[in-house]
Amino acid sequence: MFESAELGHKISKQVWKKEVPGLREGLLDAQLDLSLAKKFSVVILVAGVDCAGKGETVNILNEWMDPRYIETHALRELTDEEQERPQMWRYWRALPPQGKVGVFIGTWYSAPLVDNVYGTIKNADLDQQLERIIRFEKMLCDEGALVLKFWLHLSKDEQKKRLKLLESDPKTRWRVTDTDWDHYKKYSKFRKVSERMLRSTSTAESPWTIVEGSDPRYRYLTIGKAILGSMRQRLDTPDTLCHKDPVPPILPTIDNLLILKTLDMTKKLKKAEYESELEKYQGKLNLLTRHSDFKKLSVVVAFEGNDAAGKGGTIRRITQALDARQYRIIPVASPTDEERAQPYMWRFWRNIPRKSRFAIFDRTWYGRVLVERVEGYCERKDWMRAYGEINDFEEQMIRNKTVVVKFWLSITREEQLRRFKEREKIGFKRYKITDEDWRNREKWDDYELAVCDMIDRTSTEIAPWTLVEANDKNYARIKVLKTLCEQIEKALEK
Repeated sequence: MFESAELGHKISKQVWKKEVPGLREGLLDAQLDLSLAKKFSVVILVAGVDCAGKGETVNILNEWMDPRYIETHALRELTDEEQERPQMWRYWRALPPQGKVGVFIGTWYSAPLVDNVYGTIKNADLDQQLERIIRFEKMLCDEGALVLKFWLHLSKDEQKKRLKLLESDPKTRWRVTDTDWDHYKKYSKFRKVSERMLRSTSTAESPWTIVEGSDPRYRYLTIGKAILGSMRQRLDTPDTLCHKDPVPPILPTIDNLLILKTLDMTKKLKKAEYESELEKYQGKLNLLTRHSDFKKLSVVVAFEGNDAAGKGGTIRRITQALDARQYRIIPVASPTDEERAQPYMWRFWRNIPRKSRFAIFDRTWYGRVLVERVEGYCERKDWMRAYGEINDFEEQMIRNKTVVVKFWLSITREEQLRRFKEREKIGFKRYKITDEDWRNREKWDDYELAVCDMIDRTSTEIAPWTLVEANDKNYARIKVLKTLCEQIEKALEK
């Protein structure tokens, strides 16, 4: 794989002077067209062998391109804040919006590669991490991003020569560290693992481009031309000609048995019992959050349900048991312009809580497979792939010791009508009922089918759905509190 990147490619000064002006002009034009169209973002990964010129290459790109439309992220050691989030969180929040270019030097490949070379993770663990990266990059591409990946290569002799040259100059000596020499001693191992990594992650959506790094002019021109060519091709291709993967059909339910129809909606709790149970489980929740090991956990509580099912009131019963500094309630409405310019999951990624904190979502990332599906706000292929993306997202949170608890609050059509009419009559509840609520009610059957599909595809062993019979608010609130306590207690015992 690396043989062609060790042939000693060089670019003369004459060729350099001839080609650079046109390349720079082309890149600036492409950036301007990108910023005006705002149809996609460009994600550029610059990775490779130590001292192969990654930093210099990124500096040249920033020199050649308009700084208003390009963002560079050099991510190295994890900050305290990043250590408390899933591994990909630092990259999720740094993604460029549509219309801009994001350059990453220090990529999501760095940690798995180094960890495997030094024996921190085994080959099977490496393969699993690379598979998750492949799915992440596919999601970016499916969301419209142009993902360009460059691997800068040096032979072992060239790397040694480069290290010594940098060390010999007082102005560049600081750039060579003990870690660089340690990596050099493991050159053969790095080469073997890198080749394995590049082969498995060079996909049709986001292939790797391997570039010889020994000659700066060759390196800069090769990468600059590749970026320009890819941007220009995407910008000049009409949307109607873009390839669309076929979407498998949804199989109908043969026996017409929907899981929501199996719930016993007559369940109730008397007031006296409710008040006793409320005090019990609010007290238990408070004690669990003060457990010595709770500082190792974070909690994400996800609420979905029929309109007027009582999500807000249930959330208040949870927060009454918590320290106000310990939680955030995230009410999810229509995405803002900033959020529309990012991948769908971005606005949820950035709200993942730190350790010993709660994030309580009133409506969630499941909107894509519910309201967006039923109302036609996104294409079928987008909500179909969202099931897998959601499962990946929740798996990453759980691997980071986040307790993910998901509730669907279910009420009958008749109970919803009663609550709607009550809201219209009571002054301080009038704000809770909108024309949209009445419109959604007309599509009750469509929503019911979408909910059942959602539960079937995303109720996993590690992040199951809890279905709550919510015709009686007292019963629903206690079931939610009890389930939440059980899930946190279970996590503390691990």
